Amino acid sequence: MIQFLYRAADAFRRARLASDHGRIGEDLAHRYLRGQGCTIVARRYRPPAGGGEIDVVAWQRDILIFVEVKTRATAEFGTPDRAVDAEKRRHLARAGRDYARRAGADWPKVRFDIVSIILSEPPEIEWLRDAFRPQLAPFERSPAAARL
Repeated sequence: MIQFLYRAADAFRRARLASDHGRIGEDLAHRYLRGQGCTIVARRYRPPAGGGEIDVVAWQRDILIFVEVKTRATAEFGTPDRAVDAEKRRHLARAGRDYARRAGADWPKVRFDIVSIILSEPPEIEWLRDAFRPQLAPFERSPAAARL
């Protein structure tokens, strides 16, 4: 019964948001991650000071996961995860640090993942765990700054 409701909701959402691939992908990623045992605690988190948005924030056991969702209609121009460049990673890291600080999460137990979605029928979903690591932990100074 619940699968029928999910399919009906998907059909309605796709019809209503036909051109909003990002929103459709976030909905699919949310459901996929829940099915993989993650507890979703936030969607579209933006720090009050700005500086990026995290599509999905989830817990998987004792690991806090920040998930960037990338969605494409086809894989014609490469996989969606290739769109997460260095600048996007910096923005995600800044937002992740803010969320982790506010949630009281230990930085060593934080992970940055990417969920890559191609909107074929059925959708192709790939979860890239530990896709990247930010260079500095919160409040950690670079070696050059430590010498000053």
